[in-house]
Amino acid sequence: MKKQFAIIGLGRFGSSVCKELHRMNHDVLAIDKDKHKVNELKNHATHTMVADGTDETVMSKAGIRNFDHVIVAIGEDIQASILCTLILKDFDIKQVWVKAQNDHHHKVLEKIGADKVFHPESDMGERIAEFLTSEKVIDYIDLSDEFSIVETLATEKVKGKSLADLDIRAKYGCTIIAIKQKNKVDVTPHPEDRLNPGDILVVIGHKNDLRRFQKEGL
Repeated sequence: MKKQFAIIGLGRFGSSVCKELHRMNHDVLAIDKDKHKVNELKNHATHTMVADGTDETVMSKAGIRNFDHVIVAIGEDIQASILCTLILKDFDIKQVWVKAQNDHHHKVLEKIGADKVFHPESDMGERIAEFLTSEKVIDYIDLSDEFSIVETLATEKVKGKSLADLDIRAKYGCTIIAIKQKNKVDVTPHPEDRLNPGDILVVIGHKNDLRRFQKEGL
């Protein structure tokens, strides 16, 4: 499903996420104060804009309220990052994701209501973009460049099926290490355990295998 994203801050990370989301055919608005950075992304975004993400009036006129997700990837200016996040939360944006510079910055962003805070490396843009656009992935943890743990939603496709029926280890090379059902967490799932839509599966595996499982297995 096509989504609308705005990215504020077009450094290495912001540019990387922008390019990947655009490649995935989503609508992307790329915003930065630096016109040179904006010009570099004209062919990698649906719309571009030279603007200050901390200017509430400008952001309102840009229609930022219409976007499903806004990613704040402002560089080293922590004050600007915090102010921009506050403005976006006041606009009732559905999901505001923010790049943190350090642990203190992270704590402040959480306190002011950022929906997701991350400490990205320059090469993480592709993985963040994939996570943002998935309807099923709730959270993930990178274990290495190749392996991750993912929390993903069970859909109608697996309703009433047991883990043995799914047999995802044989089919996809992944392993379900836990199942969350309402207020219960089962960390020793059995092959005969049956799934319902809305259950959360905690799955470990190679990133390529996890992507395939999310697309084909759920």
